[in-house]
Amino acid sequence: MREKIALDPDGFERRVAQYAEWLRVNHFSEATASSKRKYLKPLVRWSVDRGITRPVELTRPILERYQAWLFHRRKESGEPLSIASQRNHLTALKSFCAWMARQNYALYNAASEIPIPRLSRRLPKFVLSAPEVERVLSLCDLRTPLGIRDRAILETLYSSGLRRMELVALKLFDLDHDRGTLMVREGKGRKQRTVPIGERALRWIDKYCREVRPGLVVPPDEGHVFLTQRGGPFEEGSLTEHVRLYVRRAELGKPGAVHLIRHSMATALLEGGADVRYVQAMLGHEKLETTAIYTHVSIRKLKEIHTLCHPARPGPRRKK
Repeated sequence: MREKIALDPDGFERRVAQYAEWLRVNHFSEATASSKRKYLKPLVRWSVDRGITRPVELTRPILERYQAWLFHRRKESGEPLSIASQRNHLTALKSFCAWMARQNYALYNAASEIPIPRLSRRLPKFVLSAPEVERVLSLCDLRTPLGIRDRAILETLYSSGLRRMELVALKLFDLDHDRGTLMVREGKGRKQRTVPIGERALRWIDKYCREVRPGLVVPPDEGHVFLTQRGGPFEEGSLTEHVRLYVRRAELGKPGAVHLIRHSMATALLEGGADVRYVQAMLGHEKLETTAIYTHVSIRKLKEIHTLCHPARPGPRRKK
């Protein structure tokens, strides 16, 4: 059965492969193409198990049944799929069906009226204070080359607020030491932006590039700033686990990794008085509402202002 589907020119495997190739040709990132294929796999398995071997056979009632299946689906842990995960599956489905219709592989877009569940804006669960971040940074063993590299990585993350994919893709020519900036060329949605980076982080990057990187690089050198022991760039998953290890060792009771550092940087900027629009530009958020969640996290600064300014604050005690 599986072999017949793989050989069928109108079968799921063929069409999904064509869709992924179309994304690449139209300048979507490799990460986007891989993500779409990943989230379409359950749809293919679900359909084939029900005797549906070609995507052209999909109809709205069938897709509504698939949506209900996603809602009731349980992971190995017994937990349901999160709303975000359900959204990712359904977004991939809608994009694929729209592509099928545009390419005339289907007479109509069967998923055009499938609703996408709304995703509530959740506050970051944990944020590190400045002393807590310094605690994490201090755990790098500076007596070793990899400890110096890791300190440079953590300093870069905290200073610039880069996403993990952005740090992995960072190259030597993206750094401007004179201006104190770095260029993000492979940001989310393939959008470029220039991000300021602090002098302390640049000093650690410079130390790493002079003392450590030459011993890690394996020709041909593609210019990635941060390299693994094997001489190549980090993979996103391995970078996450690497940073998570330092956060765990700090024993702060606040689990997290790269995004925890990013959240902490954004919150620190806002608490320090930065305008939310500048923070939006630095983080590379398309919508201001995405950045605005950090204004709710900055409750400590709001509490200080409330205590100083509210008219009902307690005055000095009178002497009896």
